Amino acid sequence: MAMHATSKSILIDGEPVSPEVARALAILCNAAWDAPGDALCKQLRDHGVDAAVDDEVCGGRPSEEQAVVLLDAIGEGVCLGDNRGRILWSNAFFRGLDPATRRLVGERLRSAAQQFLSLRRTGHDPQKVSPLRYEIESEDGGRQFEVFATPAPPRPTDSGDLGENAQDRERAEQRADREGDERVACAVRDVTRSNQIAAKLRAIGRAGEELVRLDSATIKNLNSFERLQLLEEKIVRIFHHELSYDHFAVFLIDDRRKRLELIISAGLPPELQDLELSAEREGSGISGYVAATGETYVCHDASADDRFLPGLVGAKSSLTVPLRIHDRVIGILDIESQAADAFDETAQQFVGIFARYVALALHMLDLLVVERSTTNENASTRVLNELREPLEDIGRQLADLEARQAQTGEEDESVARIRTDLEAIRARLREVAEGPQTLIGVDRASTGVESDPLLAGRRVLVADDQPKIRKVIAAVLRARGCEVEVCPSGETAILALSKVMRGEAAPFDMIVSDIQMPDRNGYEVFASARRANPGAKVILMTGFGYDPHHSIVRASQEGLQGVLFKPFDIEQLLVELRKAAAEKAESE
Repeated sequence: MAMHATSKSILIDGEPVSPEVARALAILCNAAWDAPGDALCKQLRDHGVDAAVDDEVCGGRPSEEQAVVLLDAIGEGVCLGDNRGRILWSNAFFRGLDPATRRLVGERLRSAAQQFLSLRRTGHDPQKVSPLRYEIESEDGGRQFEVFATPAPPRPTDSGDLGENAQDRERAEQRADREGDERVACAVRDVTRSNQIAAKLRAIGRAGEELVRLDSATIKNLNSFERLQLLEEKIVRIFHHELSYDHFAVFLIDDRRKRLELIISAGLPPELQDLELSAEREGSGISGYVAATGETYVCHDASADDRFLPGLVGAKSSLTVPLRIHDRVIGILDIESQAADAFDETAQQFVGIFARYVALALHMLDLLVVERSTTNENASTRVLNELREPLEDIGRQLADLEARQAQTGEEDESVARIRTDLEAIRARLREVAEGPQTLIGVDRASTGVESDPLLAGRRVLVADDQPKIRKVIAAVLRARGCEVEVCPSGETAILALSKVMRGEAAPFDMIVSDIQMPDRNGYEVFASARRANPGAKVILMTGFGYDPHHSIVRASQEGLQGVLFKPFDIEQLLVELRKAAAEKAESE
């Protein structure tokens, strides 16, 4: 049995055809000559093959005509050439190549023949060496080929058929050596498509490496929103330039509620934000199915697939792949096309590979955000620990001064001022120690307050699951003349907005909402406001920049007024609200 590692497999029951054809088949295919009928049938059952020849069907050994038919059916070029580069015989595929490519093959045959002849003259058997491999391309550069060359048996003598008599074979080889006559069997394989795929895979690999390469100098001063925005810009650019897709969306799974949160969208309608999808096999379309199962899903015909949910206008097919970190599905990547059956196996391979990079990059960003949040909290704790001892020392010395004043009856205003400043410092440190559970500068904002001309009469909705936060914000805003409605959760905020939509309550001018609430996140409140109360300006709050649902990025794409990172100074909120009120006043 002669074997060569290629994509073609041929089994021949009985003796091989002529040695020339046998050699050509050997370098082109996985060709088995010694398979008797029963073994042939077994291998046909157990292994996929591209062609088979049975000697009973052929009436004995396959004829040259039948062998030529077989070679023509292979779908790759086969030819026989000599040491002058002349093509002595070729199959239909080879004859269909352009003249320039055939000449290049002839040149490679001449070179191979010279090497084989040199081996023969030095006492080596060239038929025992591996086929020589060459790479060529068509004259216009549009097609690439691999050329495999191997020595063919020398021409037979007049005394008999080559291969039937060992003495005839030896005499033919001796004559070929004397005359410098070397024939070469050659296989020509079109590798244009495989080369294109390899080049694309390399390009995707480079793009993926760029995606996960987070330059510390670039991102160190960026908050979570800015970092994800930078990542989104990279993903959109790579999809366009490397994968030629312009209509796609990235969803991440909210592990707590199994909801799919849209974080990146390109070329799809804004209504996509309103879809409520869950990681479930049924009821949430293709996206929910892929998120629940972790299986890639190809929708070949959107009109005939019940799982397909309308997205891109005129979409006829889609490809949805899971985003994985190790064995865990963290989200999905959905691509839509206005062409029917637009995603073949190669497209699935490309997108699947790039989806791994997307998942890794998003996971790294989440880790950075968590790290930054933890770092900020740890830094606050360290500052408090460092300041506690010197503040206690100042307090003890101040107590001694106050005791001496009491004994002497003297009063020193500077001592009283130091006591006031010390208590103020302690109060602010306590606020910082509470981190996201508190706000800074509340005392200053609550003393000597008058109605604010920009804020007075404005209707404001405040949503936060922390009682202290919503109480403080409500008190500060009411002191400035605002009408405030307080909501203890995202769900109650959405219910309040639905009343506005039904005309049961007056519209809100501004909305201040926390991002991380147990039932609904900040983006859901923002999206509800956009539908029910489109004129309202929305400000989101988050602790230490933590935004697990990427609410900031999603809302910023749709007109978010501002973002505040707890613990912020209450004056920052007032600045944002005054800015929002001024913009509304201009538009009214």
